[in-house]
Amino acid sequence: MVRRTGPMALPRRFDLEHGEGRQPSFWGWVAMPTISRAIFEDAVAAGVRAPSMYNSQPWRFRLHRDRIEIRLDPSRHLPASDPDSWGARIAVGAAACNVQLALAANGLVATQRIVSLHGRGIDVVVTGSHPPAPRDLELCHAIGSRVSHRHPFGSQPVPAPARARIADAATDARTWIELLDERAPIARVAEILNCADFTLRNEPAYADELARWVGVAEEASEGIPILAAGVHPEAQDLLPMRDYGGRPRGPGRDFETDPLIAVIGTVGAEAYDDLIAGAALQRVLLTATAAGLASSMLSQAMEVPSARIELRDALGHFGMPQMVIRLGYGDPAMPSPRRPIADVIDF
Repeated sequence: MVRRTGPMALPRRFDLEHGEGRQPSFWGWVAMPTISRAIFEDAVAAGVRAPSMYNSQPWRFRLHRDRIEIRLDPSRHLPASDPDSWGARIAVGAAACNVQLALAANGLVATQRIVSLHGRGIDVVVTGSHPPAPRDLELCHAIGSRVSHRHPFGSQPVPAPARARIADAATDARTWIELLDERAPIARVAEILNCADFTLRNEPAYADELARWVGVAEEASEGIPILAAGVHPEAQDLLPMRDYGGRPRGPGRDFETDPLIAVIGTVGAEAYDDLIAGAALQRVLLTATAAGLASSMLSQAMEVPSARIELRDALGHFGMPQMVIRLGYGDPAMPSPRRPIADVIDF
């Protein structure tokens, strides 16, 4: 088991002290770089590739001269599955990570500023210009390749260098991460996940809401189509893969018995911590993708409050767990669709 922890900076609302689009320097006022319309659309196209619960895509984007606002879209709320919008905030944080990487690939240095302690959104603010770093380019190129892989993984273990990069990706974003590969801790996490999954599946409103978002037509721009649904879960599976309407699996295609599991958490447990976790989650997923790994997310324990506390106590950690990730090597998987960027932009 590998543990990495990192500090968390308390977010604040970003306000330019000396006027929008300018900053003071030794020689006087210096014009800040602005975001062109073309770069904005490029960044939004990257932002919408972030993961979201049921591929509901709960975000809106708005361009200002030197920043891109990303806000929760209340019209995409999932009242049964995500009553307090935890999942929506995770998705917005992940989208902000993609937007920041897309700006970096275009030579713009940007930071993320959480706009309220209630976690209603993030501003990605340009603070300068600089040739993109190789690491940012690598992660930006991985945005289009990252998918939720809902099929069984192979038996090949994840090498130590890839594990170290994944751990570092989370701590860079002010979160903690646990990488589990020993049977006893994985079995305990699996037990908590399975109990939470059972609780959720026995909620009629949850089952009805899930059914509305899965099995969508191939030409749909939201939800999870059959081709991206993976395979049908079965009782003997160690980890509770959600039933997204996938096809029955072939003989001998059970899910792996010894997966690598990552648990991401935050030091705090406030709404804005969910945004921080979403950005960290996306960096971890993109780092895994760049290393040639497949991944899928298991969030059932985060959706049942008692299970979430139980998971935190089982890990012996402080703060709050935010996502469980399954990592390994898998065949290419089909991505879920995305809405056109014109549908998520506010003018």
